[in-house]
Amino acid sequence: MIPLVIFYIHIVAGVYVFTKRWQDDNTAEAFIAVGFMTVVFFVGWAVSTYVLKLFVNQEGFGNFFDRDAMSLTLLTFVEAGLYSMYGKKKRRPPTHATK
Repeated sequence: MIPLVIFYIHIVAGVYVFTKRWQDDNTAEAFIAVGFMTVVFFVGWAVSTYVLKLFVNQEGFGNFFDRDAMSLTLLTFVEAGLYSMYGKKKRRPPTHATK
């Protein structure tokens, strides 16, 4: 159940990023952003699974939170931090008009 919710979160995030980039820039930029998210998702999932294999056995903490669910949860938190830093706009200091 947890992996399904995490996949839905990623689908909604992909649609949001595609729409946002399409409106701000163009269609090519939207596809590039979704492609970047896809690559980060699959590579991050492989790395988080590898790291958790070192510390947790396959059963994890039960039927609902096994090692796969734990790796997807870890990936989602890391991606949230990455995308929040990536998506922040740099604020410019206010310009004051001289009289």
